[in-house]
This record gives sequence, structure tokens and C-alpha cells, in this order.
Amino acid sequence: MKNHASSVALLSVIVAVVLSTGCSTTPQSSNTFTRSEAGRAQSVEWGTIEALRAVNIQNDQRGVATATGAVLGGIAGSTLGSGNRANAAGATAGAVAGGAAGNAMAGRTTAGVEFTVRLESGRTVAVVQPDSLNDYRVGDRVRVTSDGVTTRVSR
Repeated sequence: MKNHASSVALLSVIVAVVLSTGCSTTPQSSNTFTRSEAGRAQSVEWGTIEALRAVNIQNDQRGVATATGAVLGGIAGSTLGSGNRANAAGATAGAVAGGAAGNAMAGRTTAGVEFTVRLESGRTVAVVQPDSLNDYRVGDRVRVTSDGVTTRVSR
């Protein structure tokens, strides 16, 4: 029975790690590309910055982080005590604490900038990306690239 519990615990850890690494998304700056974006054709338009504002970019993987923390906390807590009741109580307390810790970690924000750019085509677009207001000024000529999913503003 103890061997079965260890197998279940190990499987839970593996699933939690896969979910937390496979589903995490980090906002990309104009200088950072994922492996899947490398070599993908992008449309390029030039434009002028009309407005800038500081924004906070919230991690949108809260549920995954909370679940992962709860699973890992539950597994760690289940090893406490010597009886079934103690193990169950430890697992419950560990799951609650781990879930709270995972939620807090996922709740962190990244500083970003919302760019409003008037493109040479006459369209106006708004793009949010991690960056600093100090790196750009209203009136700067910028390059706006997009692969249909990710859009970036750069010099």
C-alpha cells in the first residue's frame, strides 16, 4: 500500500511540473523571442508613437500555479505524522499552504508599457509589452512587427 502511495505522489509531482512549465507564458519584450517564433515570417510596419503609458502585466497562469502549489504542498504534508489521520491532516494543511504560496507567486506583475502607434498606413494600434517608459518618447519612429499572434514595438 505504501508503494502505491509513493507512485501516486510521484505521478502527481510529474503532472504538476509538466503543467507548470508547459503552460507558463512570460510576456515578451521587443528583444526576446521563443523558439517557436524563430524563423517565423513577420509583417513589418513603420509608425510614430502617439502615446505611452506605464502598465502592469499580470501573470495569467494563476490557476496552474495554485494547483501546482497545492499538489506539491499536499504531497509534502502527507508525509507528516505516523498514522492515516495525521497523514490526511498534513496533506490537507500542505495543500492549502502550497496553493496559497503558488497563487501568491503567480500574482506577481511585470512592469510594462502600452504604446499607441500611428502606422504609416493610417491605422492606429495599441501594443502592450514589458519595457520602460524611459526607453521611448512620443514622436519616436518605431517598427511594429507581428506574426499574427505576437506584436512588438521596437526601434
